[in-house]
Amino acid sequence: MASLAPTKVDISKEIACNSAALPDFTTVEYKDAYSRINAIVIEGEKEAYDNYISIGTLIPDNADELKKLAVMEMKHMRGFTACGKNLGVTADMPFAKEFFSKLHGNFQKALSEGNLTTCLLIQAILIEAFAISAYNVYIRVADPFARKITEGVVKDEYLHLNYGQTWLKENLDTCKDELIKANKENLPLIKSMLDEVAKDAETLHMDKEELMEEFMIAYQDSLMEMGLDNRQIARMALAAVV
Repeated sequence: MASLAPTKVDISKEIACNSAALPDFTTVEYKDAYSRINAIVIEGEKEAYDNYISIGTLIPDNADELKKLAVMEMKHMRGFTACGKNLGVTADMPFAKEFFSKLHGNFQKALSEGNLTTCLLIQAILIEAFAISAYNVYIRVADPFARKITEGVVKDEYLHLNYGQTWLKENLDTCKDELIKANKENLPLIKSMLDEVAKDAETLHMDKEELMEEFMIAYQDSLMEMGLDNRQIARMALAAVV
């Protein structure tokens, strides 16, 4: 399957400009917030592994390619686990499982019904766009060890986003109605998830409004790459606030 070229993000200047605003990684408050944020990224990568393997059962011809994407996610999970250990933080995995429970449930329901478009939208578009935007914001305020890990992860995540964009673009004529329906049901969950961890993100010096803005830019860019027009994209984006 052809893939769109990943967007290149030059963060070196942003890191230099924001170095004076880095949080104190040693405080109790930081480590408490990090225990939940770190758990979210670990659980998110684990679920991504499971989801790509599952999507492969719906597209047997692409199963090998999807397995490669899944393996990347497991590598990311190990990297983020190491980030927590580096700071002496135990990830709050029960919190993370609950955090993803609604999206997880929607994905599993779509999978059981064979709704490939919904599965791809949830995992390869919504979750990947959210991860990319959050990781790019986090890189600017991360500790040096986590920054290096996260920079490597972001490069891989663009490949995952591109996979979803490409499949949906190639099949847009037949999947548009399901895409719009799935967007209406799942896009609002991203905002509610962000609201849930806004305080923890703030402790890590990540602004909620910036996170949402970066996500919406990445998400709408993906919709444009799929071939949707400006009016359709605007209507879909409204689901995040309605």
